[in-house]
Amino acid sequence: MISRHSLPALCSTLLLLLLVFAAHASALKFAVHTRPAGHPSERCIRNFVQRDAMVIVNVKTNGQKGDGQVLNLRIIDTVGNEYGRPKDVAGDVRYVFTALADAAFDVCFENIQVDGKAAGGSREVDLDIDIGADARDWNALGQTEKLKPMELELRRIEESIDEVVSQMEYLKAREMRLRDTNESTNARVKFFSIGTLFSLLALSVWQVAYLRQFFRSKHLI
Repeated sequence: MISRHSLPALCSTLLLLLLVFAAHASALKFAVHTRPAGHPSERCIRNFVQRDAMVIVNVKTNGQKGDGQVLNLRIIDTVGNEYGRPKDVAGDVRYVFTALADAAFDVCFENIQVDGKAAGGSREVDLDIDIGADARDWNALGQTEKLKPMELELRRIEESIDEVVSQMEYLKAREMRLRDTNESTNARVKFFSIGTLFSLLALSVWQVAYLRQFFRSKHLI
């Protein structure tokens, strides 16, 4: 029987495991339809990566070069770093890079029609993105360190959990920065509002004094 005191810890553990397993489920399959050369249209898949993390992008497509379709690939993050722009991708392609910043990155595809027979065609894409611990060659590591299968799996899970914890710490630090920015903005808005109020009051007093002086000079009061 689970005690009431151990329930929060159990929930935290389950949540952490769900995050770890969700990080592994990065394989996608979709179709990229052809578009005329003058009207390109990209289909992008976005993921988040931390600085210095290794990323492996595995792309598997049907079709072949010269079939009237040109499938181009572009990998770029949200801060402007570009990691690759392979052209005319066909078959199996593997691209490896190391993230230069804590940011989301996009893997974008465009399928350009270069032959009238390819109008309305498409390319099927199998996309698999491995990040951090998932991108390591665990078989080679197990052979090098002579680890048993269970030890190797525990090692992989440990590194995945460390990455999740690191991401949570990054999100916490980012939330603190955003909170500080929000408090600073609120303070500035408050002082600006107070300054505006005093300015309006001073202007009102000046207007009243000016009108009284004007009316007295005209002997109206």
